[in-house]
Amino acid sequence: MTPTTRLVITVATVVVLALAAMAIAGCFARRPPRTGAVDVHAFTLTANEGSAYPLARHRGQALVIVNTASKCGYTGQYAGLQALSERYRERGLIVIGVPANDFLWQEPGDDAAVRRFCSATFGVSFPLMGKSRVTGRGMLPLYAWLTGESARPGRIRWNFTKFVIGRDGRVVERFGPATEPDDATMVAAIERALADPSP
Repeated sequence: MTPTTRLVITVATVVVLALAAMAIAGCFARRPPRTGAVDVHAFTLTANEGSAYPLARHRGQALVIVNTASKCGYTGQYAGLQALSERYRERGLIVIGVPANDFLWQEPGDDAAVRRFCSATFGVSFPLMGKSRVTGRGMLPLYAWLTGESARPGRIRWNFTKFVIGRDGRVVERFGPATEPDDATMVAAIERALADPSP
């Protein structure tokens, strides 16, 4: 066996073991801690540049909250999210990106690097939060609520999981990573969220 073949086998083994460890950890993951919140307006995030970002500032608006990553197979969805933001902003939709490094280390950069990448590559102008955990120990309280207490619970399994939030701060619908931002079902959910007048 050549040294190159041994190296390839070693790298493949490490990758398989890492994926198996992640799968096993997911099977035994504890339920997220209860927050007692009734809607997303109870939570304050940290914006990309470090300031407090209370979601109560968006009371009466619809939201799309999405965990993002810069080196993922779904990273191109930034373009679709920006298009949604531009299309619906005047009607009261706010897209909020929450960069996370939880899945195979696909968001390795710091907050400044994330900001530069999103701006230069996709022209992102919607709010980006600071890099955060969206699963496992240390997850954001917002994500504990989204995945444990909202109308669409279930743990986050990968980057670009999208939650559509109504004007009342409650989850209208949830979409997996493979659902593109311009998918007809997602657009319909956004339209429903925007049509609801309740603040």
